[in-house]
Amino acid sequence: MPHRRPGRAGVHGRSRVTDAGVVLSDGAVADAEAMEALGRRLARRLRAGDLLVLTGPLGAGKTTLTRGIGEGLQVRGQVASPTFVLARTHPSASGVPLVHVDAYRLGGAAELDDLDLDFDGSVVVVEWGAGLLDDVAASWLDVVIERPTGAGGAVPGADVGHAPDASDDPDAGDPDASLDEPRRVTITAHGPRWAGVTLPSS
Repeated sequence: MPHRRPGRAGVHGRSRVTDAGVVLSDGAVADAEAMEALGRRLARRLRAGDLLVLTGPLGAGKTTLTRGIGEGLQVRGQVASPTFVLARTHPSASGVPLVHVDAYRLGGAAELDDLDLDFDGSVVVVEWGAGLLDDVAASWLDVVIERPTGAGGAVPGADVGHAPDASDDPDAGDPDASLDEPRRVTITAHGPRWAGVTLPSS
């Protein structure tokens, strides 16, 4: 199944069909707290076998959203950016682990396959995964986070074409930590798994 960027239609609280999937949510997220809350709401609809592909520039809030998902799934351990380890598995109280992947450094789908991820038994969240997950699953969620130009919390010089390099300290903090400007988040569902599913409003 081809992996396509979601359409722009839809508003929070409604689902709308486009030629690229069903837009479950499309609107502003005010700050880091609201981004985590969105992740917790999303987690209430997630189960083993679900795949989420997160797209957005560095500092947009991808890891913050994943942290909220982790909280909603009651995972053990801190959810932090897996940039330097590529993937982290977080066991959860429910028995369904969260697998958090940073695919920026991967050279292609074959390298992602080499990670031997448990797509069937886990909730898998892949940052920078657009275009690398074709045919991995019949159903998935595309989550696109847009940061306004000049938003606070952005890493100087960072944009969609830049990721941390080896000189960055992975323990120095989360690039999303200063997420204090509104983001636009579009969540688009693909495949039969998401037919008729809506996001909780609160």
